[in-house]
Amino acid sequence: MKTLILAGGSGTRLFPLSREHYPKQFIPLFDNESLFQKTIKRALLFSSPQDIAIVTNKEHRFLVRDQLAAIGCNSKVIEEPVGRNTLPAIYYGVREVARGEPETIAVLPSDHLITATGSFLAAFRRAEHLTKDYLVVFGVRPTSPHTGYGYIRPGDSLGDGSLVDAFVEKPDLATAGRYVADGYLWNSGMFCFDAGLFLAECETCAPDVVRAFERPAEEAYHAVPSLSIDYGIMEKTRRAAVVPLECDWNDVGNFDALYAALPRNGDKNAVRGEHIGIDSSENLIIADRLVATVGVRDLAIVETKDAILVAARNEAQRVGEIAKTLREKGDSRALFHTQVHRPWGSYTNLEEGRSYKIKRVTVPPKRRLSLQMHHHRSEHWVVVTGCAEVTIADKTYLLRNGESTFVPAGTVHRLANPGLLPLELIEVQIGEYTGEDDIVRFEDDFERA
Repeated sequence: MKTLILAGGSGTRLFPLSREHYPKQFIPLFDNESLFQKTIKRALLFSSPQDIAIVTNKEHRFLVRDQLAAIGCNSKVIEEPVGRNTLPAIYYGVREVARGEPETIAVLPSDHLITATGSFLAAFRRAEHLTKDYLVVFGVRPTSPHTGYGYIRPGDSLGDGSLVDAFVEKPDLATAGRYVADGYLWNSGMFCFDAGLFLAECETCAPDVVRAFERPAEEAYHAVPSLSIDYGIMEKTRRAAVVPLECDWNDVGNFDALYAALPRNGDKNAVRGEHIGIDSSENLIIADRLVATVGVRDLAIVETKDAILVAARNEAQRVGEIAKTLREKGDSRALFHTQVHRPWGSYTNLEEGRSYKIKRVTVPPKRRLSLQMHHHRSEHWVVVTGCAEVTIADKTYLLRNGESTFVPAGTVHRLANPGLLPLELIEVQIGEYTGEDDIVRFEDDFERA
């Protein structure tokens, strides 16, 4: 079996932990691993690393690369030019993975938390038996009525699963209670099917998607409609089947869901960081500094270096409105943390004023930044750890711990780490403008020139 993992996302549902350029699947939320890395490890239960492919957008491809490398997995990365929801991503991925060959393909979101016990693997093996004739969706057996999930009503039995009688939108609480009592299943967003059957059903149910991909991917993605696989295929096809999945499953779709997934102390507070609570219970608290609470309950308190969220846990699904407001104002905090990941490493904004900016720059071994120039700012570099190879104009030389250099505005320059240890330096930018778009690239290892 081959596996297609969907790793796009807008990064709004767990703001300020997640941002557009650092969505929730890449945050190390559990056991110092990201949800994406945990998804890869689940996929390895039934696919080899070479049989796993990740569909992601161009902004996240280097995050995907680095997180794959961190768990020693060398899998194919398929890059989407722009996001167009799940159906175009799956259609494009299936074509790239199958290449016209008969293949059984599992499709997994990368942002769910799942306990992959033996029952998880057994469900996928049961689904395999149905893929010759059906597009299989996995339905999680509900543990309680839940208003945040879509539901599936199973129909006639197929032995290893059932026909899908209906897909049902997110209900109110009373309706959700009836659904659970009547044996409905949560729609997990995970699928298993034969590639040929899926492509054929796309021809029937979503011909606009098929026609769009008759052209190169860059053109196709600007022509294809934005469609979910549920709306575009599964709700229309007559070949939809559901296989029950009995395991701990959480889509970590908001801070209330994250609270449910984390261990809780005697006061039923879920805490990551340091917390002193006086008469405080059932709160979610995530912070890098001490958080003290008095007489509060059912709150989500989330602190990052550039933002603090305080919300009622039952209103936590609305944090996307905050990210939307920031985007409308052109505020970069909707896009980035203070630590910004780049293909060559990362930088952290430490302080910024009207005519200066101070950063901590980290470059992993054997990587280098582009050969570049800035019009409006000069830069001072001070090496903190590691060894830097510096090119300024026509000179190249090494800097070690405590050594520094100066890059005048308008001068072509490059920074590289030739060593075996991470390079860390402090960069002080001085100039009338210190925006990230003041850059001219002449050469780049990551094809951004």
